[in-house]
Amino acid sequence: MLQKVQHFIQENQLLVSEKGPVIVGVSGGSDSVVLLDILLKAGYQCLAAHCNFHLRTTESMRDQEFVSSLAKKLNIPFMYIDFQTNSYAKEKGISIEMAARELRYDWFEKICKEHGAQAIATGHHLDDNIETVLFNLTRGTGLKGLTGIQARNGKIVRPLLSSSRKEIKQYIAANQLEFVEDSSNASTDIIRNKFRHVIIPLLEEINPSFRSTCKETIENLQGAYKIYQQEIAAIRNDIVHTSDTTLSVDYFKLIQHEEYQTILFELLKDYGFNRDQIGQISKCFQAEPGKRFHSGTHCLLKDRNQLIVRPNVINSDDLLDSTDNNRLKIRILNKDIDFKLSKDNKTIHLDADKVNFPLKIRKWQEADYFYPLGMKGKKKLSDFFIDLKINRFDKENIHVVLSNNQIVWVVGLRIDERVKVTDETKRILEIKVVSG
Repeated sequence: MLQKVQHFIQENQLLVSEKGPVIVGVSGGSDSVVLLDILLKAGYQCLAAHCNFHLRTTESMRDQEFVSSLAKKLNIPFMYIDFQTNSYAKEKGISIEMAARELRYDWFEKICKEHGAQAIATGHHLDDNIETVLFNLTRGTGLKGLTGIQARNGKIVRPLLSSSRKEIKQYIAANQLEFVEDSSNASTDIIRNKFRHVIIPLLEEINPSFRSTCKETIENLQGAYKIYQQEIAAIRNDIVHTSDTTLSVDYFKLIQHEEYQTILFELLKDYGFNRDQIGQISKCFQAEPGKRFHSGTHCLLKDRNQLIVRPNVINSDDLLDSTDNNRLKIRILNKDIDFKLSKDNKTIHLDADKVNFPLKIRKWQEADYFYPLGMKGKKKLSDFFIDLKINRFDKENIHVVLSNNQIVWVVGLRIDERVKVTDETKRILEIKVVSG
């Protein structure tokens, strides 16, 4: 396995021995312990980094102490950090898994810069990749979602990605390595574990070689996606003209392509338009010029021979019905690439695909109710304010943001449970209230 991983590192140009240290994310589990052992034997200068998320009571401290002892035994630097993950997730209105991911990678990036590291290595392996593809498939995905986990994503590298969980266990046994077991890995209440313990074994009953054939399929799809991207780039160069603030698509050239809706989605997805909107836009192709469509950030106009995309004026009547001097500043973010949680209670993040325009901001009313984040049932705002011990003067200035006449945010206090960001969220809607 050592030679296999070294070959994978070289083939994908993940690491260079002479380039600097490698931050290795070490949880204490078998995957990260094997990763650290292999990288050290391969001659890389490693620093062990451990995150204590305080999610598993005594196990969390056990894991930290184990990794600390392991680093001392290997005579390598050990770094760790404590996170109050539950509080962070609740404060930001996101899932525990997303909170842990955000906290972990932000810290990894910070220590990578501090130590001049060439990369951050994580223990993701082939089985993780298969589980990720199956998960993406069940929740709905484009071609990119079927390409799985990438060997490199910026500074993050995954040297074990071609190795299976079975190979990792064999390496552990052959090298007599110690590790700690996360008890939550056995729970099928966690979606990823359900794929691991239930769904994949069932697929292996149908095809005993499922894992190896799935690996080949992922590699084929990764190659196909590269070709796909090249073709989209060529079409973009032919039919798209951009300026500082405007994108123009040649409508007549676009419809010459058989899969023009797919092409249009690729051209417009970075401007906040989703698949449903692309279908609506396509239906208007034979209509008279002048039809407009809005994403959270941009407006598309069907002109005579062009589709013209420009940034929205955020507090226009098309996007915001405001009853006072407040307005909304809105943008759509990609969760995986540029999503950063706000620490400002005047800014929130919602699942963009669960919110509809126009949004409305107004002062709260006595009959208002919503589903407070963290609760399953609805609650009247008047009762919610009593629970928070908000005085009469402060209540007079509280505003709410509505989508389809449903409250999605009690400004500065709480978002609605139904529109929170989850692991299944694909696009983030950021809303900030500023004085007009």
